[in-house]
Amino acid sequence: MNEELKRVYIDRMVENLTVLRAKLGVTQSELAEIAGISRQTILSVEKKQRGMTWNMFLALLYIFTANEKTVPLVDLFEIRTNELVEAMQGKKK
Repeated sequence: MNEELKRVYIDRMVENLTVLRAKLGVTQSELAEIAGISRQTILSVEKKQRGMTWNMFLALLYIFTANEKTVPLVDLFEIRTNELVEAMQGKKK
């Protein structure tokens, strides 16, 4: 997956992070703990004061796709598309 496409997915996650976190029913601190990052990082990303790394994106994607409350939103916001799933599984088109 090229860097430009990664940036598209990251931007979608950033734009919808607050909604996804609220739907999951967790605070910034709780999400940060689950993802293994600081609360300040979550806060800064939500305020668009800090960029999201690909590793952070993948950690959050895993969290949100492991919960039945947030999976429909991940798909609705096109954060997880078939192309991304295939790339993560190492499949080529």
